[in-house]
Amino acid sequence: MVTLKDIGHKVNRSVTTVSRALAGCSDVSPDTILIVRKAAEEMGYFPNTLAQRLQKQSADTIGVIAPVSSKGYAESFFCEFLAGIGEEASNQGIDLLVAYAQEEDELSNYRKLISGRRVDGFILSRTLRDDPRVQFLNSLQFPFAAFGMIEGTSSLPYVEEDGEYAMGLVVEHLVSKGHTRIACICPPLSVLFAAKRLSGVQAKMKQLGLVLDPQLIREGSFDQKDGYEQTKSLLSLPNPPTAIIGFNDIIAFGAINAAKEQGLKIGKDLAVTGFDDIPMASMYRPALTTIRQPIREIGKMVTKLLLDTIKEKNAGIVLPEEALKDRQILLKPELIIRKST
Repeated sequence: MVTLKDIGHKVNRSVTTVSRALAGCSDVSPDTILIVRKAAEEMGYFPNTLAQRLQKQSADTIGVIAPVSSKGYAESFFCEFLAGIGEEASNQGIDLLVAYAQEEDELSNYRKLISGRRVDGFILSRTLRDDPRVQFLNSLQFPFAAFGMIEGTSSLPYVEEDGEYAMGLVVEHLVSKGHTRIACICPPLSVLFAAKRLSGVQAKMKQLGLVLDPQLIREGSFDQKDGYEQTKSLLSLPNPPTAIIGFNDIIAFGAINAAKEQGLKIGKDLAVTGFDDIPMASMYRPALTTIRQPIREIGKMVTKLLLDTIKEKNAGIVLPEEALKDRQILLKPELIIRKST
């Protein structure tokens, strides 16, 4: 490998001058910077990134740990989310480390990466009520940003779709089509977005003079199998629903498959909606009515929030409370109406 010493020997400059010239320091003349950089390029010099990181005590890496509920990053939702994170991190010259949470002790992943100084901050997703990850990282004042609302704070950065507003749009649409017996298939309600979305359904139905039958609220997992099994159960009721709201698109796909097996025509005998508008939603048959969530863009937004937080911490900057509130971003979603309703 070409070293700073080799470059210095070629251009007759000290190692210190070469190092500062490559860094563009103001105390080095423009002519010297040009000479040193040209020589470095001709000699095929690559900086020792590891040494630089050790010197400034920074990993230049952010971490994403797939929560246990995600079953890894095979989900379309997480693929899009990761793509956004990776794109923004790359644009800012930062590496991305992806790990997988263990069922037994999810926090051990965070402890290991922090103690090994392998990351400068984390991006969280699927935030929980009284989220132990938030409590742990906040107790260490270790930088993080979340895709998902964080309860009980006005200072921690997050990006979230307004799930209550979104479900109001869905309910209004279904009721306009004549549906009054509406079912919900939810992920665990300990996940904050699931609780918010259910609250949105209940509030809008109450506003329209309707009641969400507790028998039609099904709490399960995030996947297609759960949507399928819960729909079979719902359709076996003496008075089954005429519309099913899946709290993500994958759940909705499972609901459609179960209803089709029973000979129902989706969009006529049973309406089904989703949430996320993953790429498959428009290609499914019938195409799925859903809430559009710009997942890749959200990945970029959360990454920017995290990197800003890391930079401020490294610079010793403490923002006032009002400025921190600007880093809690609640997006207004859009209802995409397709043939499934």
